[in-house]
Amino acid sequence: MNLHTVECVELHVGGDNGWAVPSAKNDQVYDDWASSNRFQVNDTLRFEYEKDSVLVVTEEEYEKCRSTHPIFFYNNGDTVFTLDRPGLFYFVSGVAGHCQRGLKMIVKVLDPQSPGHLSIRPPTKTAAATTLVFAAPQLIAAFDFPICRSLFC
Repeated sequence: MNLHTVECVELHVGGDNGWAVPSAKNDQVYDDWASSNRFQVNDTLRFEYEKDSVLVVTEEEYEKCRSTHPIFFYNNGDTVFTLDRPGLFYFVSGVAGHCQRGLKMIVKVLDPQSPGHLSIRPPTKTAAATTLVFAAPQLIAAFDFPICRSLFC
């Protein structure tokens, strides 16, 4: 019997500060945070915020800090977003002026099929991460179901 291991991590965006407008001295704080982490498919991002919102937008809307046509919109104060595919995700605040002041972030999710992709991730620089690792019998090799996607992440 083969065991299939799936790892997913929930990362708290902004650590203890949450999703909030950064200080004027550090308007790249979220992009710096994102570039210091290795994101994989099925990882989740937890955005905690007050009187704000989280929008997933296109690259063009990200660059122009526009939120007129979001792909996803959340404003419940505690948003969990699943990184469900490899590639780039663009996040901005939907509150006027917040994106321009640095409340935006690009997340790059690694492609598990790309050559050189390692399934072992280095420790994150922030303590605000929870790792869940599961092992389950893989009954039929042709069916590779990520358990984490439907149950926990």
